[in-house]
Parts: sequence; C-alpha cells; structure tokens
Amino acid sequence: MMTNKPKILFLFSDTGGGHRSAAEAIIEAIELEFPGQFKTEMVDFFRKYAPLPLNFAPDIYPHLSRYPNMWRIGYEVSDGSRRIRAFYNAMWPYLRRAVHQLLKENPVDLIVSVHQLVNIPLLRARLQSSVRFVTVVTDLVSTHSAWYHPGADLVIVPTMPAKEKALKSGLPIEKLLVIGQPVAERYISQAKNRLELRNELNWNTLLLTILLVGGGEGMGNLERNAIALNDAKLPIQLIIIAGRNQQLKSKLENQTWNMPTKIYGFVNKMPEFMKAADILITKAGPGTISEAFIAGLPLILYSKMPGQEDGNVGYVVNQGAGIWAPNPNLVVECITNWISNPEELAKVSNRSKQLEKPNASRDIAKALEKQVMLSINNKNQKRV
Repeated sequence: MMTNKPKILFLFSDTGGGHRSAAEAIIEAIELEFPGQFKTEMVDFFRKYAPLPLNFAPDIYPHLSRYPNMWRIGYEVSDGSRRIRAFYNAMWPYLRRAVHQLLKENPVDLIVSVHQLVNIPLLRARLQSSVRFVTVVTDLVSTHSAWYHPGADLVIVPTMPAKEKALKSGLPIEKLLVIGQPVAERYISQAKNRLELRNELNWNTLLLTILLVGGGEGMGNLERNAIALNDAKLPIQLIIIAGRNQQLKSKLENQTWNMPTKIYGFVNKMPEFMKAADILITKAGPGTISEAFIAGLPLILYSKMPGQEDGNVGYVVNQGAGIWAPNPNLVVECITNWISNPEELAKVSNRSKQLEKPNASRDIAKALEKQVMLSINNKNQKRV
C-alpha cells in the first residue's frame, strides 16, 4: 500500500511560448480536480541541468526574438523528424550526463514535458523506465517536429492542425489526444461582468476599449501601434500593457494622448483586463490567443515569431476570430471599420468565443491522472 503521494515532474523552461504558465495552469487544475492527491514539481531543465552555454537559454531567448529572420531560418532548418533527431544524436554525448542527473535526482511517477527541446534526450535516457512520459504541446498550430517523439506514452495537442503535424511526424494516432491549450483557472472563473470590472479598474464605462499588449517583455510594435491609434483620434479608450519594459512605459507616460489612455507595466490582472476590454491587439502568442478566446475578444495580431507562430495567425484569421495587421496603418484601419460596423465586430467577438476551450486544463489533469495510475501499476508489476 502506497503511503506517499504520487509525484509528477513538469519540465519547462522560460524560453518563450508560455511554457511556465502552461505548466502552472495544469498543476492548478490537478489540485482542483484531485485535491491533495498528487505532489507536483516544476524544473527548468536548461537553468538547472543543461551544460554551458545551454543553461543560459532563458536569458538569451529575449535577445534572439528580436531577430525574426534568424529565428525563422533556425526554425525551418531544424523542423523535420530526421533532422532534429540527427541533431540530438550529435548532441547526445554533450547532454547525456545532464539528462541522467535530472532523472536520478527526481524520482517520480510521471514526467510531463511542456517544452519541445527536452523530449528527445529525456526519452532516450528513459528507455528502460517504467515511469510514463507525457508531452503537452504548448504551441497552438505551427508545432515543431521536436514536440513529437514516438517514445512518448501520450502527446496532448491543442488543435486539429497540431494533431495533423504530429501524425506527419510519425506519431501513432493512439498516442494522441486533442484537448486544448492549458489556461489558468482565473481566466475561466471570472464572474464579474464588463461594467463591474471597468468601474473597479477606473476605466471609462462607455467607450470602446482597446487592450494593447506586447507580452511580458513589451516586445513587438507596441509603441508604433499606440502612437498610430493616438494620431487617428478615434472615439476609443486605450489600455496599454508595457510589461517589464520600463523604458517603454516611461516613454508612453510622457506622451500627450488624444483619448482616455491608461498605461501599465507588468500586471497580474490580465483576466480582469481581458474581460473588461472590447478588442485585443497583441502578438500571436498561443497562450494569449487562447485566453482571448475565453473572453470572447476579437483579435488584432500585429507580430509573430516566424515559423513558430505563423500558424496561429492563420488559425485566428481563417476562423474569423480576428485579423492580421503587421503595420500600424492596418491596425487603425481595422478598428475604424469595426467602429463603423458594430455588427461586424460582434460577429468576430462571437466567433472568438466559439473557439474557447475553457476545460482544457482540467481535461489535461484528468488525462495525466490516468497516466500516473498506469505508471504505478507498471512499478507494482515489476516488484511482483
């Protein structure tokens, strides 16, 4: 009889893509669905175990993301089952010690990867283990081949296009589940309505409210879009999230605004902000898009990580949930059109809401619970 709680290890890294927030959302859902039944732990593989210079990957990522053409080349060159496995075969002597150390120091009942770059080396090291391995894909549509290793016991994907890529990458269909993108409970359980939230936030309750964000680092053409909207003198209220970019925040605060405008740095009230807004202008990150669907927000996507987020743009546009506006003039043009045609804005909002998958995190938690039980059964059979 087991006296200790089964343990689940989540492998992530702060290299963009919302890997940390995805893992946190799943862990939260596990506790909500199975309170007190499991022990969970998150490990940033690159920071804690990877050898030099890979352990600096989380610090390097924000700088790499500023060179989209280089990013695209790297993404496209490496995206192929044979190519990515050849790369890891060459890297294995360099990674082997770190991977074995991770497994030795973290005896668990289930390993869950929410980062594509740890799957191949971890599965190679785990070949004879009874501990099951699950991949939760945290890219929405344009999923890299590194996500899909046939040695995984289960691969959970957010969309049908991601499933199609998995099949093309050689993953057996019986190892695939289409569930959705994990999103924190606070985005789903927001009970207050738009008017209540605007009053609490001290926002104008009557004007069309535009939420402009650039990710945690305030990246992309956020400043140019803000200035273009200001110059257009539209009858709107503008809410700008500059993230951790303090220099940008200060610059925007010194701007003279032609409409009611509020400027924030990094915030922890994004669920409230989304629920209180009418339109979201953002880069094409998978987590933000999924959160916007839950809020029923029409999306204006103004930037993307080439290769990795190309499919996100196509998915939003083709589903009628928003538009692609890579320059500020297009952003202004879109909002002007929606102001003149409120029925079109309502249609896009409804379509966005139809794409929501609010139960994704909890459904993933339930799938992981089954995998833990299978791991425990495997261990028990080996003891017998």
